[in-house]
Amino acid sequence: MDVQAGFVLNTSGANTGIGKATAAQLAIRGARVILACQNKQRGEAAAQEIRKETGNEAVIFMHLDLASQKSVRSFVENFLKTEPRLDLLINNAAMGAPGRSEDGIGIVLAVNHIGHFMLTNLLLERLKECGPSRVINVSSCGHNFGTIDFDCINTHKTLNLGSSDLDIFKAYASTKLCNVLFTHELAKRLEGTNVTCYSLHPGSVRSELARNLHEWHARLLLLIIRYFWATDPVSGSQTTLYCALQENIEHLSGRYFSDSQLAQAKAEGRDDGIAKKLWEVSEKLCGIA
Repeated sequence: MDVQAGFVLNTSGANTGIGKATAAQLAIRGARVILACQNKQRGEAAAQEIRKETGNEAVIFMHLDLASQKSVRSFVENFLKTEPRLDLLINNAAMGAPGRSEDGIGIVLAVNHIGHFMLTNLLLERLKECGPSRVINVSSCGHNFGTIDFDCINTHKTLNLGSSDLDIFKAYASTKLCNVLFTHELAKRLEGTNVTCYSLHPGSVRSELARNLHEWHARLLLLIIRYFWATDPVSGSQTTLYCALQENIEHLSGRYFSDSQLAQAKAEGRDDGIAKKLWEVSEKLCGIA
């Protein structure tokens, strides 16, 4: 996929780690880049740094809090008014922490899946208008440890109960499975359009994922990261860039990638029935059914 000046990249979670590295690489290629981040200070600083490093002045911060459905709607309204194109949407943000969002949803589920699901659906018409375009959902090999408990979601608006280290890790892994399932179902719903979508394992990156965690939660997560992950953000962005830029992969829409090549998601992540049910539950949680 050709990325040139005037194109718009919208990437959530782009002020640090893989998101920032991905945004910088696309800015180098001449893309107009929107850094959609929750923290204004960090987001504006990242945009300024990328502009300085790449010489691309079309790198812009826009506020987006994926934990707030009001913020998602406000972002989309502002984006559609000010930006004429959207050719590439990269859903990259992820976090692991106890608690709930302002909408009463488990915070990990709210940020890592529902926010991305809502954002993507509200921007789909613009993506179709600007096609060929792509949606990239950054998942993880951690999805192999996840599962979808629909009874828990329907009853408690969260993926699992409890706030122990293990509970938070399970919730995080389950949201990564949600990313894979969302991509699987989205591809089916986009058949016949000029929009394709892909999920991926980014190469397991040591980033700032644990910055919102309590000390012991952060220590546990960092131990897991060190076990599975040993990649710097620039290297970790390569599979995202592959899915964003590689020519002639449109027939692989909905599939899962790792190490810049097609990979096999766990069986649950390829289940049509589970993917459809998750879509329907997600619509209800964000009020766009």
